[in-house]
Amino acid sequence: MRYFITFSYDGTCYHGWQVQPNAATVQERLNDALSKLLPTPTECVGAGRTDTGVHASKMVAHFDTEQSLDVEQFAFRLNRILPEDIAVDGVKQVDDDLHARFSAILRTYHYFVYTKKNPYRRHYAHRLTFVPNYELMNQAAALLLDAEDFTSFSKLNNDQKTNICDVQHARWVQIEEDYWRFEITANRFLRNMVRAVVGTLLEVGRGRMSIDEFRKVIAAQNRCSAGESVAANALFLVDVQY
Repeated sequence: MRYFITFSYDGTCYHGWQVQPNAATVQERLNDALSKLLPTPTECVGAGRTDTGVHASKMVAHFDTEQSLDVEQFAFRLNRILPEDIAVDGVKQVDDDLHARFSAILRTYHYFVYTKKNPYRRHYAHRLTFVPNYELMNQAAALLLDAEDFTSFSKLNNDQKTNICDVQHARWVQIEEDYWRFEITANRFLRNMVRAVVGTLLEVGRGRMSIDEFRKVIAAQNRCSAGESVAANALFLVDVQY
């Protein structure tokens, strides 16, 4: 039987989602908790991979077991075992052919920025030392909806088979006077893609890159043509749709 887990986590203390040697990861913690509650060692499969320091307000993973579970009780027991920075929102049984990663059709990330010094935002948002032109950045972001190849925003030497993505939404939204978020939804994301996109859009917002130059960055399919990646602590995976 296959089960989906919906959960959230603070990625501050983790080297990303995926299990790796000699480093604490979210997947490792979840695998350990599952293996303690189930009859046999169990590994979960996530909807995607978040990088070091990136958070998730909604992440999905699946695991398989021959044991029939009381899903509410199992979610409760998982939360008793997991550390405080990982929280299970729910567990449900799904069809055996439903895959947390490959069955997902859309994923959404938010990136938060602010300008006024604020000790309560510093851990989960990126402070800017300038006030960008959000209107110009939204004009540039609209170009992402017509793009196909996102090599210019992908980490060099990644292990992806293709850099083709279908971005369906990309826009800056104001939350408070000096507090904004960048929203982006796509069928898939490349490693480091959102942080590279945000960093390049900020070049547009501060007048260092024109909208036409941003268009040329996309067309170049060259990571060196884009802006620097912004900090990971302000990035959240917020939704996965099936």
